[in-house]
Amino acid sequence: MKKGLCIFVFFVGVLPIIQAFMVKPPTDPKPPAWGFFAHQRINRLAVFTLPPEMITFYKFYIVYLTENAINPDARRYAVKGEAPRHFIDVDVYDHQYNDSAVYKMPRNWKDAVKKHTEDTLQAYGIVPWHINFMKYRLTKAFKNREATKILRLSAEIGHYIADANVPLHTTENYNGQLTNQKGIHGFWESRLPELYSDNYNYFVGKAKYIKKPQQAAWQAVINAHEALDSVLRFERELTKRFSADKKYTIDERNGSNIRTYSKKFSKAFHDKLAGQVERRMRASIKMVGDFWYTCWVDGGQPDLSKMLDKKYIEEERKRLEKERKKWQEQQQQKKLKIRSHEAVLRHQIHQLPHHRCCHSYARYYTYLRKKMQDSNKSLKR
Repeated sequence: MKKGLCIFVFFVGVLPIIQAFMVKPPTDPKPPAWGFFAHQRINRLAVFTLPPEMITFYKFYIVYLTENAINPDARRYAVKGEAPRHFIDVDVYDHQYNDSAVYKMPRNWKDAVKKHTEDTLQAYGIVPWHINFMKYRLTKAFKNREATKILRLSAEIGHYIADANVPLHTTENYNGQLTNQKGIHGFWESRLPELYSDNYNYFVGKAKYIKKPQQAAWQAVINAHEALDSVLRFERELTKRFSADKKYTIDERNGSNIRTYSKKFSKAFHDKLAGQVERRMRASIKMVGDFWYTCWVDGGQPDLSKMLDKKYIEEERKRLEKERKKWQEQQQQKKLKIRSHEAVLRHQIHQLPHHRCCHSYARYYTYLRKKMQDSNKSLKR
């Protein structure tokens, strides 16, 4: 009897503690691509870069623009062709350009297809070209004075622009899987912003007109890719100084215990990066505002004050509800090939309230909105 009790105590009480500090990569359920909260913050703060002719409209719909910043991630596991729009593995092409392909690849989509074939481009990501395509669509929506499309496309182009500014979205080694650094993807773009983004300086200036949008999208990729080496190298250096039980910790999230990077290791990494994450977030915010403004100018500078009506939100809500049900059905019918680090995100997407009912979906965003409001209050202080 005593022997059985000892075995029970070991497996229930002692073994979980031992397992918690075994050397394994973190299983932080935060999604890639800046994480939900960071994507929403980028879209929200981009509103305040806009001129008076635009800001009234964008502030009126700021909750929509904030909450729906994550839609491209929500459908990437159900809609064929969505996933490649979020990244580009430019280093895959280095051997064809004698290294430094990020500076030499064709900027125009047709030229790139002619050089590499569309299948190859889709296999390794198309984010800079897709940003330009979204720019064309948003410009057209402004020309046609289509409020619902302006809202939808504004929210979504913001997502892709933010993705293009992430270093780990520019490499085949997107999750450190080629250098024994698995988990670094979510660490850089979710864990660090989660811990430190409330202290960043978000005064990025006024939105400016972009003369060459396609080149601007590529410049974002270049800037992100140039930061990649530091991300991987600094993490390796710090790992040599931290034992496994100091590098990782167990956090409670939504009623579950998950393994993630410790605050001490996160601070050491964040300090070593010397403001890199903040610079990438600032660049994302400014670039989103610049593209919104450019699309409005190229769309004929329509009077947006005539489009301040909550009926457009209701129209979008109904459309999104139908669309999300379709995504869920498609996901159940077939499995799309995904990257290894995205399995956790797909699981989290399936757990989102919008797969259940609109009421729980609203409650989920009430939580996110409160988190955003709390963060904004601390920023003002």
